[in-house]
Amino acid sequence: MESRQRRKTERRLWWQAGLLIMLMILALAIGSTSQLTLPVFLHVRLPRMLGCLLAGSGLAVAGMILQTVLANPLASPNILGIQSGAGLMTVLSAALFPAAFGLRMPASFLGAFLASLFVMLLAKKIRASRSTIVLAGLAVSQIFSACIDLILTLAPDSLTGYTDFRIGSLAGITLNRLLFPALCIVGAIVFTLLCARQLELMQLGQHDAQCAGLDVNRWMLGFLALASLLAGSVISFTGMIGFVGLIVPHMVRRLSPGPLMKQLVSCLLLGPAFLLLADLLARTVAAPYEIPAGILLTLAGGPYFLCLLLKGKGHGHD
Repeated sequence: MESRQRRKTERRLWWQAGLLIMLMILALAIGSTSQLTLPVFLHVRLPRMLGCLLAGSGLAVAGMILQTVLANPLASPNILGIQSGAGLMTVLSAALFPAAFGLRMPASFLGAFLASLFVMLLAKKIRASRSTIVLAGLAVSQIFSACIDLILTLAPDSLTGYTDFRIGSLAGITLNRLLFPALCIVGAIVFTLLCARQLELMQLGQHDAQCAGLDVNRWMLGFLALASLLAGSVISFTGMIGFVGLIVPHMVRRLSPGPLMKQLVSCLLLGPAFLLLADLLARTVAAPYEIPAGILLTLAGGPYFLCLLLKGKGHGHD
């Protein structure tokens, strides 16, 4: 029976890989111009497709980490305020140091990590349950989002183009902009895969994980740092794209039940596929105009989040 379930899961992973490859080909073939010249391929479509791969996998794994560590299916970078924290520090660094493009990535990670740390400390201070952490994250997210809007209002000249950053878009990505975030995302994903056993122990709950020999507080801080690095790296080149880290882990659990390692692999396949599909729709649904992918993801993620609330799945473990 176990062998049969394993083969079924492996077949589903192959199906997901095939879907991803098909969407990658479509992403390279479809665009605003019908002629696929070498410059268009190298400087427009290839960087955009690679950006989708990196962003989709990074946000999906970050969401899986957060939902596992916090034992709450509503946990994700945008719900917990991690996305807004990364966005705030990125916009602030751009306003203070307009020419220092190298600061965007470190600032984004710092903002993401500080936001996650602040939410955890706030929840610990008020002795909140893990489900209440989500409510604290939503409050923090709103505060940071208001600060972003304030900075964009006060410094419009030095932040030209950051309106798209606020929405989230995959347009305008270049290979140079992807290099440093790609190293961080790939490194964080590899480290997460190497630590899959410790992450799986976190599913047992704090007491049982400690009985199994896991230093829960230390590993929780480490996994929060990994999720923050993934989310911050993605946001530094896509802007504040949300809900990938919420929706994809739920898809993964339905399609690839079993060990956490296989679920993480599934995140690496379904996350990019989901974002590639959203980006393809963004490019084609209102052609010749383009809708920012972040808008489509919010239109899909908002109702999904409400469905989770209505079904009472946001209570997790106290």
